[in-house]
Amino acid sequence: MAGETAEAIETQELTDGFHLVIDALKLNDINTIYHVPGIPVTDLGRMAQAEGMRVISFRHESNAGNAAAIAGYLTQKPGVCLTVSAPGFLNGLVSLSHATVNCWPMILISGSSEREIVDLQQGDYEEMDQLAIAKPLCKAAYRILHARDIGIGIARAIRAAVSGRPGGVYLDVPANLLGQVMDAAEGAASLVKVVDPAPAQFPSPKAIDRAVEVLKGASKPLIILGKGAAYAQCDDLVRQFVETSGIPYIAMSMAKGLLPDGHPQYAGAARSLVLKESDCVMLIGARLNWLLSHGKGKQWGEPHSKKFVHIDIDPKEMDSNQPIDAPLVGDIESCLTALTARMDGWKKPDAEWTGAISEKVASNVAKMAPRLQNNAVPMNFQGALGRLKKIFADNPDTILVNEGANTLDFARSIIDMSKPRKRLDVGTWGVMGVGMGTAIAAAVETGNPVVAVEGDSAFGFSGMEVETICRYNLPVCVVIFNNSGIYRGTDTNATSADPATTVFVPEAKYDMMMQAFGGVGITATSPDDLERAVRDAIASGKPTLVNAIIDPEAGTESGRIGNLNPQSVVKKK
Repeated sequence: MAGETAEAIETQELTDGFHLVIDALKLNDINTIYHVPGIPVTDLGRMAQAEGMRVISFRHESNAGNAAAIAGYLTQKPGVCLTVSAPGFLNGLVSLSHATVNCWPMILISGSSEREIVDLQQGDYEEMDQLAIAKPLCKAAYRILHARDIGIGIARAIRAAVSGRPGGVYLDVPANLLGQVMDAAEGAASLVKVVDPAPAQFPSPKAIDRAVEVLKGASKPLIILGKGAAYAQCDDLVRQFVETSGIPYIAMSMAKGLLPDGHPQYAGAARSLVLKESDCVMLIGARLNWLLSHGKGKQWGEPHSKKFVHIDIDPKEMDSNQPIDAPLVGDIESCLTALTARMDGWKKPDAEWTGAISEKVASNVAKMAPRLQNNAVPMNFQGALGRLKKIFADNPDTILVNEGANTLDFARSIIDMSKPRKRLDVGTWGVMGVGMGTAIAAAVETGNPVVAVEGDSAFGFSGMEVETICRYNLPVCVVIFNNSGIYRGTDTNATSADPATTVFVPEAKYDMMMQAFGGVGITATSPDDLERAVRDAIASGKPTLVNAIIDPEAGTESGRIGNLNPQSVVKKK
């Protein structure tokens, strides 16, 4: 009898924590992991790849995390970043916070030390109470201690990441959990397929009535589309609502393309006019934060008596900076569906209002056109971006990734988008260094060509990932606007031989970095060079870096937000 029991144990099919984590992710249709290998998660990455998952290994955890964050935005599923413990976890935590602030679903899974050692502070390898550190910086944080709880733990992380206002979730995985063994059948039965992880949240009929009355009472209404509207992926509904209402609109940077930037109702080129003169502003997936001057000040025509209609899934967002006259608490699709159903016989805005906007748009576009057509050498931002504007018009499925100071600000207003979720940038925090991780995930998740337009300073935060782009042979073209410094390359240091704090090596050979890893590296010194190189890169699909030499004099302090940089008025004697 004892022999039979021993034989049964020997033939029993087993599983372990490694495989249960992988199986739980795959069960929930998560098939890509952004990763930096190391103790104690090296084998988890290897096994995930062996089990058919796509595992993209990076050179730095922040870049892997930025990839996971934007993957969540593009797919409405949590992007997963897998890191080592302590330092690796901390690197990933920056990206997790970035995802949370931007309302993108992401899960950071990090290996960690054993609880009994951490709690007694006995000095384990990379010992850190990671769960306690993560909690205030993300939407939710969980630790799994037993293999039988892996299914529940991952299910909770997925639901927390995507439900309500999406955000980042931390999942703590102690090293010994991964090696825990259990019966395979019991392990399979413990896994959870999450049902309806982001249920619709409908606004109340009374809220819809209130919003309709406010909008009907407006003589100079304005719609502001934010990246939340793009995340919702109800693009046809957004377009139907905007066009049926006839209300002029502007789009925040990552909402560009929800309707083509050439749409007759688009007031982006008359932004100052519409913000100041409008009497009713409807926010769809946008927040009255610093990017909109908190809805206050001269930009908004204060003192003003504007009314606000605001769609947001989080009621706490209402009245955060201005009183909201018609709060619509719910998901964007549900709110717009209810509003659109009430638009029979809708009276469109007065021609005086829309005509004034159209006139201002035409005037500003005409004023900018010669600047975008200049062929100055060395290049300035307008001449270089004017060529990229033409390229994106001819390649509407190409994804633009954009970061920097002047490079970001000029590109945001110059390059038009005609399709949604084709413009990815630094988001709500204005974080530098998201470029390469974002570009990699955009290529991985969509298969589309990607052009990452980078300031030379911004590129420095994640530039080593060009090796990752080459290693995975991704269709990414990196364009570096190289003006040899932060903001400009012309500052001087009058006190020593050290360079000024904002100055880089003049005309650094960034193109040679891409060549070093087997990609295509090109230096462009004229608009013609730049246009030719980027068009060739998109057509070839090869990893490419274009080192675009920009006049060091070009650029302004902190781009267009120099007012946020305090200036000293004290002169040292």
